[in-house]
Amino acid sequence: MPQGVAVFDEQLRLRLWNRHFTEVFGFPVESVYCGARFEDVIRIIAIRGDYGPGDIEEHVRVRTELAAQFKPRSADHTGKDGRTLLIQDQPLYHDGRVAGFISTYTDITERKQIEEALRYKHSILETVLTNIPGGVSLVDGALQVVTCNEQYKQILDLPDELFQPAMPALESIIRYNALRGEYGTGDVEKQLTAVTKMVRGCATRTWERTRPNGTVIEIRGTPMPDGGLVTIYTDITERKRAEERLRLTEKVFENSPCAIVICDRKGYVISVNPAFSEITGYAREEVVGLHPKMLLSGELSEAVYADMWRSLSECGRWSGDIWGVRKNGEAYPKWLTINAVPDEISGGHSHYIGMFSDITTRKEAEERIHRLAHHDALTGLPNRYTLEARLAHSLDDARQYDSRVAVMFVDLDHFKTINDSLGHAVGDRLLIEVAQRLSGTVRESDTVARLGGDEFVIVMPDFASTTDISIAANRIIDSFADPLHVGAHEFHTSVSIGISVFPDDGESVEAVMRSADTAMYHAKALGRNNFQYFTPAMNHAANERLALENKLRHALTRREFELHYQPQYDMASQRIVGVEALIRWRPRGGGLVAPEKFIPIAEETGMIANIGTWVLQESCRQLREWLDAGMAPIRMSVNVSARQFRQKSFPDTVAATLAETGLPPELLELEITETTAMEHPQEAIRVLQSLREMGITLAIDDFGTGYSSLSYLKMLPINRLKIDRSFITDIDKDANDEAIARATIALAQNLGLEVTAEGVESNSQLDILRANGCDEVQGFHLGYPVTADRIAQLVPASTASVISLSDWVSRPR
Repeated sequence: MPQGVAVFDEQLRLRLWNRHFTEVFGFPVESVYCGARFEDVIRIIAIRGDYGPGDIEEHVRVRTELAAQFKPRSADHTGKDGRTLLIQDQPLYHDGRVAGFISTYTDITERKQIEEALRYKHSILETVLTNIPGGVSLVDGALQVVTCNEQYKQILDLPDELFQPAMPALESIIRYNALRGEYGTGDVEKQLTAVTKMVRGCATRTWERTRPNGTVIEIRGTPMPDGGLVTIYTDITERKRAEERLRLTEKVFENSPCAIVICDRKGYVISVNPAFSEITGYAREEVVGLHPKMLLSGELSEAVYADMWRSLSECGRWSGDIWGVRKNGEAYPKWLTINAVPDEISGGHSHYIGMFSDITTRKEAEERIHRLAHHDALTGLPNRYTLEARLAHSLDDARQYDSRVAVMFVDLDHFKTINDSLGHAVGDRLLIEVAQRLSGTVRESDTVARLGGDEFVIVMPDFASTTDISIAANRIIDSFADPLHVGAHEFHTSVSIGISVFPDDGESVEAVMRSADTAMYHAKALGRNNFQYFTPAMNHAANERLALENKLRHALTRREFELHYQPQYDMASQRIVGVEALIRWRPRGGGLVAPEKFIPIAEETGMIANIGTWVLQESCRQLREWLDAGMAPIRMSVNVSARQFRQKSFPDTVAATLAETGLPPELLELEITETTAMEHPQEAIRVLQSLREMGITLAIDDFGTGYSSLSYLKMLPINRLKIDRSFITDIDKDANDEAIARATIALAQNLGLEVTAEGVESNSQLDILRANGCDEVQGFHLGYPVTADRIAQLVPASTASVISLSDWVSRPR
């Protein structure tokens, strides 16, 4: 036998052995004999050192106790010579009882070496599989997974349960992936068949798969000679993203509207994009290898250039607004940004990337914005902001050099009428013409500015005397003697000018501007088309007017208005036939304010419309109250302002008032001025016609003060003309006034209209009016405006006769 063999009896004594037994352990001949004790044999082996270091007797005791158990045993033993023995013990039985045991000793040194080599290779393979940056799986010919690494499970998100208690079949993994949509949507069995077919017929190939979670896996399959398959799975998501970023970068580089130039560490061009060529005019091959300094305008100073490179060296970045030059020599503004690319090896910079864009359009836009911020958008003149800045500068110079500065407030007369009648488009073009005419009348050192609307300001620094200011103001007024032409329209207009002088009329910008504004209103009050200097009295009047305006804004809500009524007499019957409602204002804690003080303010501020509506409603309510109290019916005359008349809702307001008060419409007379009627005659006819259809009486007030067209006048659906008091005052002294009154009465009679004369203050005036056939009269000679209760006394009842004209005239004063 090639193995060593030894047989021991139940007393653990050696009975049989072969030559290989002694050779395996190298026993001395005299030490191996029949009947030798087991522990002696073991002691010889221990003494030889085959059991390694340690107590020899301990080795003998342990092994003798194991042998005495008479149990099957198998163990490897490596001696000090490096050989490995496989020792196998098998008990011997005789008649059912233990009779000893037989031991075989096989030299397995070579097999152990082969196994160790295999274990080493397996360990290397396990290490590779564990640490490889990807998933690896090995499938045998029956599509059974033989092995895989943890990365394989992680990349595919496979649960550990699939791999317990043993490696799964590939079909299980494919089915699991199909059920969770790894291969897209569709029938799972079809997906399974397709994937299995691909695996079975796979030659070495590489493909990609995008998982539902967005990760991209590169799969490389290599068939094994026995039909198996080794597959490597690599997560290439980041690589794909990097490739996509690279593609996008290339697209940005090629399609960016900004010029991009890449330079090496020394600053020489190595690449440019198409936008660079489009902006500069240089082709790529013309600039590669050159220094980009050639692209900078000579206007760039050496200091700026040095600062650019210092910033790049210290901060790695520089940006600024500089001038470049194109290939054709044209200079242009550009916004340039340069970034230095760090060199991780040398610690310096490997490249420089410059990006710039042509900002010519932006610069032009900034100029436009700057101009809009400092100039009036309509006329191009300096605006309020620029005016105040220039005026402040002029005042500073005047303080330094002990000189004076004049400020003129120029306001276009009657502009609102033009703007309202012909529209804003015509009004705007007119303002442009006015701006040009004003600019043409001043010195180059003067400033002409527009504040807004039709208000202009002229600043005159450094003048010799006030005579120079007056000459300049007259020159401006004279320049508007010639008509202004806007399209087919011709305008004969004028200007009102207010003048203040620094430092006499104010020490600050605000003060001299306010003083000039006050003087301008004074010029308007004196008839327009003139200039006025500021005086302290004007300032007092302006402050008083402002205070009055503030109070007026609250007068309606505070119920501070009241109506007085002036009787109107019929010349034939000499009886009161009507009253004219006249508004009065009694502010809280004060006396009555004259209408000539607050009515112009109400008209200028637009409050007149609401006030007029209140007058209409209150007068109708009062007449209704008189009638309900038994008073004989009389006519109520109510003045209508131009602004009120132009409201589209005015006829509806009148109708609603009549309906609310229950007043018969024939007892209401509405008076509009001649100017209002002639401003927009066609529109006036339409509104008057709608009022006339309600049954309301209509009158033209202040007749003779405007410029009526008889062709339009005869078309107006009116009932009465009221001769203005300015023609009645001197009717008994001035033949011209008498002639005008007589002509007006005749005109009215020919047109079938009644006539009322206003402002009658003497018997002689009454006689002339009676002689010329005037229908009705009113005035202080006949009766002052009185309160409602006084009128109730004059017209006591519908059955009683009212006070006669003669009784009223002869009443005690």
